[in-house]
Amino acid sequence: MTPVLSVRNLSRSFGAIRAVDDVSFDLAPGELLALIGPNGAGKSTCFNMLMGQLRPSAGKVLLKGQEITGMRPRRIWRMGVGRTFQITATYASMTVVENVQMALISHYRRIYAPLPYATRLYRDEAMDLLETVGMEDQADRHCAVLAYGDLKRLELATALAHDPFLLLMDEPTAGMAPRERIGLMQLTADILNSKGISVLFTEHDMDVVFAHAHRVMVLNRGQLIANGPVEEIRADPRVQEVYLGGGTVFAAQAAGAHDA
Repeated sequence: MTPVLSVRNLSRSFGAIRAVDDVSFDLAPGELLALIGPNGAGKSTCFNMLMGQLRPSAGKVLLKGQEITGMRPRRIWRMGVGRTFQITATYASMTVVENVQMALISHYRRIYAPLPYATRLYRDEAMDLLETVGMEDQADRHCAVLAYGDLKRLELATALAHDPFLLLMDEPTAGMAPRERIGLMQLTADILNSKGISVLFTEHDMDVVFAHAHRVMVLNRGQLIANGPVEEIRADPRVQEVYLGGGTVFAAQAAGAHDA
């Protein structure tokens, strides 16, 4: 079976700094793959190359066997790749449903529709997406008054608006309370499982990673030092050392997530 995403010898340098160094991996259909590592490990740089925001210094990226290295983000998005960001980006002056409608309008290439008319476009479809993420009751609230956890759920709805088969999620639970993190990631896992979407996500919260990832990759100083199932990664002494500076704390967190 052809991988949804294949990364081969991907590298990116900024002057003398090697932010990502010869990284290779595959993402299988329907897989929820976590990319973890300490701050500055190169996770966001890697994501930006996958989605076209940065051009690699070396290596290539293939989407279902087709090379997309260096393509513009919008073209990659059109091919069926969605992305969420560490910091949510919504139209604060618009309502929740209008934000999703804007994503649908872009997906259906209706961006030149007159603005008053645009508010009537794809509302039913937008409401279906909001129901999927549990926000249909907040459809007519303005984004400026939403709690941060609700903004994250709205971002997920807009990312699903163009029916992607691959979703890149850069720290999807960043800035959320612990209980909200678990809830959002469980919602995400349920939705993606039902739709058959493959996911690559970065995350600092080990409870989230060990509870939901099918497989975990670990970056350190731009290099991929481990790649395997959750049990294998949490027992790896190299990962324990570089990620948290010591195995005892790491193992305790991992065990807690596993037992939860």
